[in-house]
Order: sequence, then structure tokens, then C-alpha cells
Amino acid sequence: MTLDPDPAAPTGAGPARTRSLLGLVLAVAAAVWVIDQGTKWWAVRSLEGHGSVELIGDLLTLSFLRNPGAAFSLGSGSTVLFTIVAVVVVAVILRTVRRLRSVWWAVALGGLLGGALGNLTDRLFRSPGFPSGHVVDFISVKYFAVFNCADMAIVGSAILMVVLSLVGVEFAGQRAAEPGAGEPAASPPDGDEDPPPGAGTDG
Repeated sequence: MTLDPDPAAPTGAGPARTRSLLGLVLAVAAAVWVIDQGTKWWAVRSLEGHGSVELIGDLLTLSFLRNPGAAFSLGSGSTVLFTIVAVVVVAVILRTVRRLRSVWWAVALGGLLGGALGNLTDRLFRSPGFPSGHVVDFISVKYFAVFNCADMAIVGSAILMVVLSLVGVEFAGQRAAEPGAGEPAASPPDGDEDPPPGAGTDG
């Protein structure tokens, strides 16, 4: 698998490039947040108080749940702690993005930021109230968990970050140098060089 480290501007572009990538991060984050909050709004109106809706038998269903814990209903007794963690994650992403030079990393950070903001919005504004609101989950996979679109964005972004690291796409937009890359080619030993045209011939 090959990922272009930067399909747009050349490495080393200045402030305009940084602003462009920041805009991409915010656009991806906004799209994730809108999708997440829109689907949660629909779930509250259409699923709360009703039974599960089967999509693929009982393997994949829509099942409404208000989750006080983290992603995939983990840590239900630490709602306030997860709110604090989400705020810290958002702050770190916004601070880190200033060093960003890679489109792929911009997409990954945007997805992570949008997912964190989606669930943070629930914790701040949904019942039982600030800062312990319960996150709306409604996508249920049998034998796994109940989750939402923000969780999907967070996990998908984390996977993309791992892939980028494995294939050597750096945060600054360059591909990690392979051993020996950039070293000049060794000159052939003396005496093995081909003579220039006409050399050694009688005039």
C-alpha cells in the first residue's frame, strides 16, 4: 500500500499551506460533527422508547442507548473524567495542527477532532446535565457494542494514523527516509571507468 505523503503543494510550503491544511482539518471535523449530531437527533426522535430495528438480522441493529461511559459503553462510572479527557484531546489537536504539513494527517486529525467534539457535545448539553451528560449510542453490533458515528470517526482516524505511521508518512508531510537514501552513488574503482569517446585512438 502506498500513500502519497502530500498530494498537493511541495514540501516546505509556508503559512498559506498551513492555513489550507487547518481549513481541511476543520472541514472534516465539522462534517463529522454534523453527521454525528444529526444522526443522534434522529435516533432520539425515532428510536428512544422503541424496540430495536434490525438491519442485518440481529447481527446489526439500531438500538437506542444513553451511555454515561466512554466509547463503546466503557467506563460508565467516570463520566466527568471522560469529559475532561475530551476537552484535553480537542486542545491538543488544535495546538498540534500548526505543525501539520500532510493532507492525510489532516484528514485523520479532522476525523478525530470531529468525533471528540461530537461526544463532548453530548456530555455538555444532554441530560442529566453539564458536565455529566450521557452520550447517545444507537448502532449495535451483536457480540460487540453499541456506538455512534463519533465513535466510528475516532476509531477510523486512529486506524488511519497507524497506517500512516507504518508506511512512513510523517506529520510534516514527508516520507521517512529509507536506510541509505540520499547518499551519493559510489564511483567505480579507478581503471574500471569507460574511456571517453575517442580516447586512446590514433589521431
